[in-house]
Parts: sequence; structure tokens; C-alpha cells
Amino acid sequence: MSIPRLFIDQPLAEGEVLEAAPGQAHHIGTVLRRGPGDAVRLFNARDGEWNATIEQIRKDRARFAIGAQARPPAAEPECRLLVAALKRDAMDWVVEKATELGATLVQPVLTRRTVAERANAARLSAIARGAAEQCERLSVPEVAEAVPLHRVLEAWDGAPLVVAMERSLARPLRELALPPGVPLALLVGPEGGFMEAELDDLRRRPFVVPAALGPRILRAETAAVAGLAALQALMGDWA
Repeated sequence: MSIPRLFIDQPLAEGEVLEAAPGQAHHIGTVLRRGPGDAVRLFNARDGEWNATIEQIRKDRARFAIGAQARPPAAEPECRLLVAALKRDAMDWVVEKATELGATLVQPVLTRRTVAERANAARLSAIARGAAEQCERLSVPEVAEAVPLHRVLEAWDGAPLVVAMERSLARPLRELALPPGVPLALLVGPEGGFMEAELDDLRRRPFVVPAALGPRILRAETAAVAGLAALQALMGDWA
């Protein structure tokens, strides 16, 4: 039986006793059917991963006794995903898979053809946390509130931003030459693609790197996951 992993945003150290975060007691006790004395692992990016046991558990509360460290903290390369806000199921799936692929930020953006007017950042953050617990990451990506694309671009820090541009003469990802050590960053547009005015605005930005994701037109959620995987394989922590 596998040992459950739980993200705890509190200082972790041997000998400490910590309260579970909201919702974790129900998940551990009711869903996973664990009880006092059972093993869990607690983690966060700051302190690493620690062995622990359930000291006490009730319907809505649990307490963990921390033992020895199982894994020290380790730096993760910065990897940002900007994606036009999608309908709920597709957006949930993108956040889950982006977490598994190592994204450190998921930023939903609003474009002229965006199919959703907002994204529930709190719910998506919970999905990211659950995915991080499952895939053995130490960190949980930030999921930001959806904002208009132009606002994100105006506030951009100058890091190269790879933009998936379908039906264009953009070079494939394997031919891109990004400076070593820069954050990976990918922007994927909405179903139906960016409008021409948006493409013109993107091309004017000195940090934008147009890229093609192959000969076929992909759904937005497919493009987001495929693009992230390709960037990680070519230039990220898969390389």
C-alpha cells in the first residue's frame, strides 16, 4: 500500500506535530481510510519531504507527528505556462498535466476568442496541489487569476516567451535557440487561435519567440500539454 503524500505549507522538522490543512483529514480518513499510527509523507519546496505518522484523526481534523527527512529540498527550474482560459473540464486537465510536467506557474489569460470569462484560481490551485502530491513533486505551481493577455504582456519581465502560432511560418520548437538558464515560458491561445491584431501585438514584443507545434491544428489543451512536454524535453529538466 502506497504512503500518501500531503503538501503542508508550514515549517517541517523532525519532532514537530502539525495540524492538517483544511480538507486533508477527510481525504486521509474517509477517502484513503487511514487512521492513527499510519504513515504519511509531508512535503513542501522549502523544507523537502518528511516521514510522518497520523497522531490523531477525526472527521474534519488530523494531526501529524513528523519523523526523519525523506528527501531534502531541491531547486526546480522555472517553467511558466500562459494559456487562454478554457472551459472548466479542459482547464482542470491542463492544470493537472502542467503540474506533472513541471510548470511552476499557470497563468490563465483572456483573449478576444477566449471561451471562458474567468478561471477559478482557488479550485485550480487545489487541483495543482493534488497533482503535485501524486507525481512526487516537492513544489506546487502557482495558479494565478485570469487576466487580459495585454496586461500580462505589459508586465512581462523580458524572459523569452515562446508563443504557439498555428498556420504561420514560425520555426519548430527544436530549432529555437533560447539563452541558457532563462525560465521556460509558453503561451497558448484559445480555440480558434489568436486574432490578427493579437498576433501583430505579440510579434512586436521583443521577448516573444514564435514557434510551431507541428503540422496539425491542436486543441488548446493539447497544445498546452504538448508544448510544455516538448520544451521540457528539448531545453528543460527532461533534457
